[in-house]
Order: sequence, then C-alpha cells, then structure tokens
Amino acid sequence: MTDIARAAGCSQATVSFVLNNSPGIKLSRQTRERVIEAARALGYAAPAFSALRPPAPAFDGLDGVIGFAVDQLATSPEAVVAIEGARQASWNAGNVLLVAQTMGDAVMEPRAIEALTRRGISALIYMTIFTREITAPDFLYGLDIPVILLNCYTADYAFPAVVPSEIAGGQSSTRHLISHGHRRIATITGEPWMQAAQDRLKGYRRALATADIPFDPDLVVEGDWSASAGYAATVKLLALKDRPTAIFCQNDRTAIGCYEALKEAGLHIPADISVVGYDDEEIARHLFPPLTTSILPHMAMGQWAIEQLEAPAMVGRGRYPITKLECPLVERESVRGVGE
Repeated sequence: MTDIARAAGCSQATVSFVLNNSPGIKLSRQTRERVIEAARALGYAAPAFSALRPPAPAFDGLDGVIGFAVDQLATSPEAVVAIEGARQASWNAGNVLLVAQTMGDAVMEPRAIEALTRRGISALIYMTIFTREITAPDFLYGLDIPVILLNCYTADYAFPAVVPSEIAGGQSSTRHLISHGHRRIATITGEPWMQAAQDRLKGYRRALATADIPFDPDLVVEGDWSASAGYAATVKLLALKDRPTAIFCQNDRTAIGCYEALKEAGLHIPADISVVGYDDEEIARHLFPPLTTSILPHMAMGQWAIEQLEAPAMVGRGRYPITKLECPLVERESVRGVGE
C-alpha cells in the first residue's frame, strides 16, 4: 500500500479504502481510478478491481479554491507539512489553497474564515496544531460548504475528522524495543495535559502489558517536548539503581537532549542504551547515530482531507467517524538488541 500510495500521489489510508472497497468512505472517481491504475502498473492484480470502480457521481467536484484555517502556523513544522500535503492533492485536481492563521482568537478567527468565504472558497479545512477534542465554533456549523477537521475532532462527530493514531504509534515504538530484547524500557513523556502525550504513554503501557513486562513508574519521566527536558530526564533515569537499557523519547527534540546526556555520561548509542524518538523531524536523520523514530502523518492527513472534499454530498449534517492515520516507524541506527 505504501508503494501504491507513492505512485498514486495519495495517502496510504486512501489506498486501503480503495482496495478494500471500504463502505461509507467517499472518494472521487478520479482518486479511485488513480489508485487502481497505480496498483496495476506496479504489478498488483485482483479480480475485484473491476468492482472497485463506482459509477460516475453526479457531483462535479470543487470549484477551484479551498480554504485552510490553522490556529498556529509559524511555531511548528507540522502545520506546514499538512498544508503541503493538502496543496499537492489540491493541485493534482486543479484547485488552489488559501491559508489563514487564526491563533484560535475568538474575535479574529471568525473574521478570518469570513474573509476566506468572501473569496469564494468551496470547502474549508480547519486545523489545530495540537491534537485534541475541540468545541467547534458556532460559525463552522453555519457554513454552507463542506468542512473537514484536521488534527482535531468534536464530541458530536458533526464533521469528518482525521488525527494521528498516537496510541498505536506509542505501542509500535515500544514494541520495536521489546523485539530487540529490551525489558527495562524507559519513556520521557510530553506535557501530560496534551492528548498526544497521554496517548503515546497509553501505547507504551499497552506494549509492555502485551509482552508481560511489569510497568515501573520509575521508568516514566515527565518532560515538556524540549531538548533540555530530555537531557534532565535522562540524567534522572541514569541515576536509577537499575537503569534502563532503552529509552523511548516521545518526540525527537526530547531525544536530542537524551543523546547529549548519554554521551556526557560516557555511554554509547546504541551499544549501551538504545533510543527511539517520535515525529521524524529533519534533525532525526542527522543525529549520530541516526535516530529511529515515528512519522507524524501530517502530510497524509492533508492529502486525506482534500480527498474527502472531492466526495459528493459533503454538505449537510450527520455523524462522521474520526479517521486515525498510522504513524509508521522509521528504523535507523539508534536501536540494538540487548547484548549485541
């Protein structure tokens, strides 16, 4: 599915929806055709391919301009990545993207959305930089165009929404260390009020439980996503009488501080301690050794949002599922088996 997604210029989730003919998923005929042809070109074949081609919908698609509102743009690379994913998918269909930063301001955000709608947008993507449940502002419910929530969702499921699968990501990261024989696995969390930190910790605990490894609270140190917090937390972990053989840093910036503390202590990565990060920021591949980490799927989330907007009958109120996209693990040189 990864190969097909790359060839078709869409997300892996879209490939899965098409090839499994998933019910309730609205994709344009053009998107389905692109996925099927990419699969055929790569040598994949299935007798059900012909059944995957739906009749041409009576919906003519978007009108050429899509709005993208995000609360924070300049402070984090994730928003830029999501916008680029949406931009690529938009341009593939001949549409352009208009972007507004709102800062979530109660006064200026409605004005920013109104400014977009006055410019004739035919749909709106509404993104928050932190993954979380939101109380959607009233003006979103009043729009007569399709609305997609990106990296957030509402309790009433009033809009299609896409978020990263953070619990599965934390579980996969921890399971990777377990598969290399580690049992004393520490984790340095993000700020506990953030859903991403809560979910990655849940994934960590699930992986331990599945492997029958007892949970040790001493191996969980609270951080704040920063390199300095990663450094301080690692120093604390190294002071334990039975120190860990591996550390799951819940973002790559935390891992930078972790690396510094380990090297300052005269320890080698991964010979003495293995390290896993999260987010796959650009710095991860340039650390020494390069950092094993998980990809935050913001590019795929931006693409997914555009593909949903291509669907017919998006306008109207209903209950929409929350789609969770995989956070794939990228294996590099920062992990080694115990005793290797």
